[in-house]
Amino acid sequence: MSSSPPPTRRFLMVHGVQHRRPRQHWLWWLTEALRQRGEQVLYPQFPTPEQPSMSEWIDLLHAELAQLGEQERIVVCHSLGCALWLHAAQALPDDLRVTRVLLVSPLGDQAFTAANGNEEFKLGRIDRELLTAASTKPPHVVVSATDPYAPADPRAWSAALGLDCDVLPAAGHITPQDGYGPWPAALDWCLRDQTPVSPVTGP
Repeated sequence: MSSSPPPTRRFLMVHGVQHRRPRQHWLWWLTEALRQRGEQVLYPQFPTPEQPSMSEWIDLLHAELAQLGEQERIVVCHSLGCALWLHAAQALPDDLRVTRVLLVSPLGDQAFTAANGNEEFKLGRIDRELLTAASTKPPHVVVSATDPYAPADPRAWSAALGLDCDVLPAAGHITPQDGYGPWPAALDWCLRDQTPVSPVTGP
């Protein structure tokens, strides 16, 4: 009786504010596309997504990272999930460090407001060395030129952190409302570390 080879990697999806894992979202699609290929994927629901708590989200992130095992560990973040990773990376225990990170639609200062329910996630100074140490490869940034929540100059913001950045021409906040359900380029990044990460349609 033959047995399946042990998995060589696991993935963790980290969503943003007000996100309750809708089926039409690219994170859901990506999770299912990976699982259909035999990959192991964690896609947890973070608590109270309308009014997220930094301490609760950090605690759950740490718990989920601990589930990734000893093989390749790949994290995909969207929106407030990016801010969560950037905070967590500043004090990430050695045993929770990962291999690769994709930061999709990171938030600029203007996005952190009480009205948006995410004010305590606002980023101060990010220690570039600590961020780099939290993953084997530096995180890869994907942002849209038409995202009202993004840093004012995403390329400069990314460069200051030593990160490569793909700027999609007109993808809004990279949500289902912007046409981001199925997103083959995100799947290519997950499976083959293929960059740049291109938009759903167009060059």
